[in-house]
Amino acid sequence: MEVKVLDFNGKDTGRKVQLSDSVFAIEPNNHAVYLDVKQYLANQRQGTHKSKERAEVAGSTRKIKKQKGTGTARAGSAKNPLFKGGGTVFGPRPRNYSFKLNKNLKRLARKSALSLKVKESSLIVLEDFTFETPNTKNFINVLKALGLDNKKSLFVLGDSNKNVYLSSRNLKASSVVTSSELSTYSILNVNSLVVLEGALSGIEDNLSK
Repeated sequence: MEVKVLDFNGKDTGRKVQLSDSVFAIEPNNHAVYLDVKQYLANQRQGTHKSKERAEVAGSTRKIKKQKGTGTARAGSAKNPLFKGGGTVFGPRPRNYSFKLNKNLKRLARKSALSLKVKESSLIVLEDFTFETPNTKNFINVLKALGLDNKKSLFVLGDSNKNVYLSSRNLKASSVVTSSELSTYSILNVNSLVVLEGALSGIEDNLSK
């Protein structure tokens, strides 16, 4: 599959790159995508939720009224879950929400997500560029040239580039990652995926193992 290469001014360079069909043109596996996204979101959960149960609530354990003769239900202590201020029954406890997925399934999910972006014509291949100094205005100009100034976008770099990363850091709708940091969730969570030429070999190498 051939895709044209644009420069950072949004113009066609006249060059084309060959994308691997085994990475960018597979039949998407929706279940693999679902599991990988589910794992990513589960890993974001802190799991620190906690409510006090009957044994943990502060208060007296004295029997608050006699067992019989009151005409109401028997009650042992003020910690009874039925009373205001009492303990919570089966309340949330701290837990780890993460779960394991094998590497082959995660690779399949990422390849499926990339293939979906290609099918939707939402993948842009951009020639490598950099900034002399961090400059958010320059990054915004690149977004405008590509028609992405009002869309969520993800830029994928081949290697870490501090100036490009810092230039995008204040923009809510755009983010920058390297090819090794690319995840299924990050691909699907944007309208447009912008892949720099230098990142293509890294993506294909990572997903062709």
